[in-house]
Amino acid sequence: MSSNGLKILKKEDLGKSIGVVVGTRPGIVKFAPVIRYLTETNANFFVIHTGQHYSYNMDAQFFLDLELPPPQYTNKTVRKYKTHGGQTAEMIKAVEAACLIERPAVFIVGGDANTNLASALAVRKLGAIKLAHMEAGLRSNDWRMPEEHNRGMIDRISDILFAPTETAVRNLKDEKVKGRVYLTGNTIVDAVYQNRKIAASRSHVLTKMGLSEGEYFVLTLHREENVDSSINLANILEGIRSVSECFEKPIVFPVHPRTRKRLDQFFPKGHLKAFNGLKMIKPVGYLDFLQLLSHSALVMTDSGGIQEESCILQVPCVTLRENTERPETVQVGSNVIAGTRPVDIVGSVQKMMRISERDWPNPYGDGAASRRIADILVRECD
Repeated sequence: MSSNGLKILKKEDLGKSIGVVVGTRPGIVKFAPVIRYLTETNANFFVIHTGQHYSYNMDAQFFLDLELPPPQYTNKTVRKYKTHGGQTAEMIKAVEAACLIERPAVFIVGGDANTNLASALAVRKLGAIKLAHMEAGLRSNDWRMPEEHNRGMIDRISDILFAPTETAVRNLKDEKVKGRVYLTGNTIVDAVYQNRKIAASRSHVLTKMGLSEGEYFVLTLHREENVDSSINLANILEGIRSVSECFEKPIVFPVHPRTRKRLDQFFPKGHLKAFNGLKMIKPVGYLDFLQLLSHSALVMTDSGGIQEESCILQVPCVTLRENTERPETVQVGSNVIAGTRPVDIVGSVQKMMRISERDWPNPYGDGAASRRIADILVRECD
């Protein structure tokens, strides 16, 4: 107990287990190789699912598709709350409760979603548990993004920081963070290498949609600064319309629930049906999306994770934002930052489609990041 009567864990209260948290589908994908390695090596660990994402059934399918054991703890109350604060508070409570039962020696969060901030705060407030941050040091320097706030706060309260690139290491050093920094590479490389084999054998999405390899584009949109702004969303859609007219390729658009809600709110019904070649579909499972992405001619996205995946898969990317926390993709030539103006979107697609050789180097590592991270976590339990 602390002096004010609140529960605080001391080092002697802790066991030798590792706590892992997920809460979003991209988070599940990035942690999949770490969980696999911990499982294969018989490490003592447990997984908490905070419930941040919309569909528990879809998340359960992710675990099945990726051949992962189900989480030991799943929070099903967070969806009752419709604000960042309400959801974050509920996730803090859930993670705290699980940690008081398990009393891990070290706990790892990964990325910049609210799940990770909530979990980091819960662990930090409990006392002696060591906090590790996978994907530490990413910066967009765009303070309009909730994710940018989350990244900075998590890094500053973490004991162990797993940086995916040299750029991320420099960011952490420049900010003089107190935790120990390790350059590990990015587990997304491990995930793509492992999961595309599973996707190739299980997914038939191209056949079902009548798509030919290299003859279509992929579009994703979900960032708050894009879809919650009627002006930005209208500009992006106008740019996509022009891309469709210019290239005459089908554009496959799995519509995120947040984006669907804003489309219905901001635009008359049937507005998007006027786009020649736009294939609006419901969100697809990870294996189907990996197949769609890996065989596309180009992807247009506001997702940081897809910028990484497309780089690894040698698929040209056009980022529908004014900045990126993945500058390495721009530096190696796999990605261009288009912003949201229609003319810039079209120009960026034209630029990337002129690339004849997709042989840029992969800046995210050799596919062994999960082993490096897991080995360090196990050592921290001793």
